Amino acid sequence: MPLNNPVGSRLETRLRRETQGEVLFDAFSRGRYATDSSIYQIEPIGAVVPKSCEDAAAAIAIAREEGVPVLPRGAGTSQCGQTVARALVIDCSKYLDRVISVDVERRRARVEPGVVLDRLNRRLRQDRLFFPVDPSTASRATIGGMTANNSCGSRSLRYGNMVHNVCGIDALLADGTVARFAEVPGNFDGGAMPERYRDLVRRMRNLHRREAQEIEQRFPKVLRRVGGYNIDSIDEAGHNMARLLVGSEGTLAFFNEIELDLQPIPAHRVLGICHFSSFYRAMAATRRIVDLGPSAVELVDRTMIELSRDIPMFRPVVDRFVQGEPAAVLLTEFAGDDPPENLLRLKGLVELMSDLGFPGGVVEAIEPAFQQAIWDVRAQGLNIMMSMRGDGKPISFLEDCAVRLEDLADYTERLTRIFEKHGTYGTWYAHASVGCLHVRPVLNVKQELEVRKMRAIAEEAFAMVREYKGSHSGEHGDGLLRSEFHEAMFGGRIVRAFEEVKDTFDPEGLFNPGKIVKAPKMDDRSLFRFKPDYSPLPVDTALDWSEWGGLAAAVEMCNNNGACRARDAGVMCPSFRATSDEQHLTRGRANTLRLALSGQLGPDALISDDMRETMALCISCKGCKRECPTGVDMARMKIEFLHHYRQRHELSRRDRLIAYLPRYAPYAAHIAPLLNSRNRVPSLARLGERLFALSASRKLPEWAFRPYRGASSGAGREVVLLVDTFNRYFEPENARAAERVLARARYRVVSPDPASGRPLCCGRTFLAAGLVDEARHEAKRMLDALAPHVAAGTPIVGLEPSCLLTLRDEFPAILPGTPTKALAEHAQLLEEFVDSERIAGRFELTLTPMEGRTALLHGHCHQKAFAAVGPAVKALQLIPGLTVETFDSTCCGMAGSFGYEAEHYEMSLKIGELGVLPKFRAAEPDTILSANGTSCRHQIADVIGREACHLVRILDQASASGV
Repeated sequence: MPLNNPVGSRLETRLRRETQGEVLFDAFSRGRYATDSSIYQIEPIGAVVPKSCEDAAAAIAIAREEGVPVLPRGAGTSQCGQTVARALVIDCSKYLDRVISVDVERRRARVEPGVVLDRLNRRLRQDRLFFPVDPSTASRATIGGMTANNSCGSRSLRYGNMVHNVCGIDALLADGTVARFAEVPGNFDGGAMPERYRDLVRRMRNLHRREAQEIEQRFPKVLRRVGGYNIDSIDEAGHNMARLLVGSEGTLAFFNEIELDLQPIPAHRVLGICHFSSFYRAMAATRRIVDLGPSAVELVDRTMIELSRDIPMFRPVVDRFVQGEPAAVLLTEFAGDDPPENLLRLKGLVELMSDLGFPGGVVEAIEPAFQQAIWDVRAQGLNIMMSMRGDGKPISFLEDCAVRLEDLADYTERLTRIFEKHGTYGTWYAHASVGCLHVRPVLNVKQELEVRKMRAIAEEAFAMVREYKGSHSGEHGDGLLRSEFHEAMFGGRIVRAFEEVKDTFDPEGLFNPGKIVKAPKMDDRSLFRFKPDYSPLPVDTALDWSEWGGLAAAVEMCNNNGACRARDAGVMCPSFRATSDEQHLTRGRANTLRLALSGQLGPDALISDDMRETMALCISCKGCKRECPTGVDMARMKIEFLHHYRQRHELSRRDRLIAYLPRYAPYAAHIAPLLNSRNRVPSLARLGERLFALSASRKLPEWAFRPYRGASSGAGREVVLLVDTFNRYFEPENARAAERVLARARYRVVSPDPASGRPLCCGRTFLAAGLVDEARHEAKRMLDALAPHVAAGTPIVGLEPSCLLTLRDEFPAILPGTPTKALAEHAQLLEEFVDSERIAGRFELTLTPMEGRTALLHGHCHQKAFAAVGPAVKALQLIPGLTVETFDSTCCGMAGSFGYEAEHYEMSLKIGELGVLPKFRAAEPDTILSANGTSCRHQIADVIGREACHLVRILDQASASGV
């Protein structure tokens, strides 16, 4: 993606000189800003990340003077191509994210455009308030983007859309005028407002006066009408000018501040999950259900249910709220301050379902945590749908058409017939309560024939929507997808009025060209992410990617939904949480890999230093493996990248030192006192930093004087204790504790290590350096040594999550086959083994009570990725009287060797301070601190000076007196 445009070069120079923001014009950065959640990809001229509204104004002024269009952007999750253009991107999401003020009495908040909805609501919760527009992307959607898109959400039935909840916008116009767009009375004279603003008010009222009759006739009479400009909101008797900016998709002005109407948080909610044997009957029932006065009625169809059950983090919740295999369910919420009233309405829902022929068809969710878990699954509906593997994907282009409730069942039935006519089917979910169902036909838009099919389906479906007096755009706006259909929707006269609005506000076409008015064809493949000439380059992969259909297909699973931008829940993505940079984000890395693998960044992009920088802060936490709804596994992709990078670039001293640790450890252990002197002699630490780039500010793990040698002990059912390099040579007390605990619990503990030669190794250190062949060698050794135990059905138990789980995750990728699969099925973390044996009634361990004590447990990222934190809690809860506390956090920041690396030391601390370190620092002195990851324990000890121990040490202590 060479930037040969002299205007672009001059623009970059001026932006660097005249603004304080981050200026990103390199090919890799432009590539990362070229896509959103739509099917489109347009390379921007460059991007600037302003540090203030003044910065943004300066950048916009420079762009105007240089004749370059401007594209304001938030999270980049638009589904219709609103946030891609050949323009200068203004990324508001990093710095323009302040909550400026909250007026509790008036229930108002003023915010900057980059504020994320979930974070705003967390701030408002202390005052028992919330902002009620709740799109499924609330964890990353910015208020500026929601305003520009006129977002809606699950509860719009009660609270309306953004246009009903934004009361004012401080905006920057194309000519540099700053004005407050808000309520204007019928006798408005402008007062102290700029003349430019007064002129806009006059001209918009003139337009409305002239077109009032046409507006009345052509604008759909449905709540979910977000297409075009909101010229229907203008009224000479008084109106709110901010409503013209809401839904304008960044085409009219730049938002400096947005004033929002807030609502009190309902004191009580209940949820009824209504099950239907046919999709049509679910749609037909919606109107009757809405008559009961719910705050939301959301559809989940069979496809989404089945896909959700295939995603580990969602399966337990889905199995709890879905009975059997319904064709569809409707999530029906009642909310208010009177719990008995809500329960009464829920009872009415049960009675209605019985009357409709579905007795017993309602699962009742009364407990708030259960309700939230259900809503979390629903919120990921789009991403769950996009987790389909292969080139055929549910494609958004008629996704959010809205019709009246009385037409909903017939509309969905006829639309299904259209899909069948064209040889496909659709996925359905979302807002049944307002007649706005998210439907996506499954198509492969890499193929010209399928693109033509998309066009034909769109034209037939939109004609049917118009027949029902509905709206083309019911939530996700116009963008590049639907703007061209405004003529058919609204008529030529209204389209000319839309163009007049754009020309009046922005006569030079500065802001976000090609959206709402003067748009290209929706099926112009030159604008697609997968253009006609799109073709991945041949790559001889080191790992097995057949599960996805190849490496390129695995990378393409990222649909830019932005779930990895969530900052306050789960693990993913630690480096983004610390930097707020698109580069250091799962989505950013996946986009860069896709562009490199398809040759769009040049022939050697995959092994370039720019790609190395893109992947540098991926700490392989595997958070995305569990939490990315479309299944992007960036940790595995980083291994593949490093393998190719190593073909051209030599290992550094540090890489070699860490990668080959398992092979030289048996010899190094003999000189433990000498090696440990590094931590006690500052000059040696400084020398180590110069030679190996290992931070002198860090203490390195101390070599044990007596490494764990392995033994056979105990009697009973046989268990293989697989001790990793770290617990063997640095913390052997953990391995000895595990041996004692298992023996006391009536197990015969055996060591799998060869009688002679070095111990077994999972190869993780080699994988972290991209040395896949060396890791494969270790995997073969492991398979050979453990084969008899696997054949005998013997459990294989390990202590270190990152090592043991390598057998379950990476081994099948580096050495696919039946033996590897069998090994993976037998490999368990100690806590998983303890919990499964407890459930089976075989774990017999006498434990001394710890009455009144609390254990604070931090789950290692890999434990979280494989749902092993729960078993760890259950294992500790075997101790009578011990309270086990866990907490939601991202990575501790150490991440193997990452936190020891000199250039990453500060970043390691920053990530740790996002949750783990403050939680452990605040723990009471008598709280038992527990962390099963070696690196986690070292980070905690190094930074806060307290020891966290592996849970097996706690079990060992509690069981010692029972011997």
